[in-house]
Amino acid sequence: MIGAISAAVSSFLAPVAPTTADYLVVAAGGAGGGRASGIAGGGGGAGGFKSGSAFTLGASFTVTVGAGGAGSVGANGAVGANSVFSSITSTGGGYGAAYNNAGGSGGSGGGGAWTNAGGSASPSGQGNAGGAGSNSAGVGYRGGGGGGASAAGATGLSSGNGGDGTASSISGSSLTYAGGGGGATSDTSGTRGTGGTGGGGNGYQFSGSIAGSNGTENRGGGGGGTGAEFDPGYNGGKGVVILAYPATFLDLTSIGGGLTYAKTTSGGNTIYTFTNGTGTVTV
Repeated sequence: MIGAISAAVSSFLAPVAPTTADYLVVAAGGAGGGRASGIAGGGGGAGGFKSGSAFTLGASFTVTVGAGGAGSVGANGAVGANSVFSSITSTGGGYGAAYNNAGGSGGSGGGGAWTNAGGSASPSGQGNAGGAGSNSAGVGYRGGGGGGASAAGATGLSSGNGGDGTASSISGSSLTYAGGGGGATSDTSGTRGTGGTGGGGNGYQFSGSIAGSNGTENRGGGGGGTGAEFDPGYNGGKGVVILAYPATFLDLTSIGGGLTYAKTTSGGNTIYTFTNGTGTVTV
């Protein structure tokens, strides 16, 4: 009898598979715009930002980490790629514009060039719009900043700064994700736009030939625009997918070989951080 009770208790206390998880899904940032006809490029928009708790896990689901948009010489940047967790999709950031173009739409919109508008946040709810470019005296040709998860990109007429991102503590420490890229300058007037907090890249500054920067990898930051004639716009940063659930539950059964990830524990949670690739995860 004692043996039977002990076996029953052991069975009752045995760890089981998780049925729900908290999540963070950040798409990749768009690339900044290149310089064309003497006009500076706008900053790339940040990747879309989505987070939630107690999401119901199926027996298996897909995880995809979006790749950052690539910059081009004298042309609009490329949009960022989407990131996916099961039925949750975050949209890649819009491109930063070149020459006489508006910024691209995305999770957050890219900055415009010349006097054109920034791109919209589309679909809504994942980020903010990019700022318009400028050709005004005292500012010169400065691209608009890319939008970020918590703020719109600034216009070139004001600062050209990228919009700030949003903080999350799902990884066990507070990190900010999805900042927009800064707009560039392409003449001696004005200063460059800086990237938004959360991995946004800085724009290029013509005066002093100050280099810009790419969006930060696995933060979904937009790339900075460029004002250098033969340089491409700066690349957007790769996205990230993070899942967390109580460590009393079992580990995930299998993770597709196409995914790069790290498993950690913090605050009583098991945390899976997916940093590259796509694949199927089994619970």
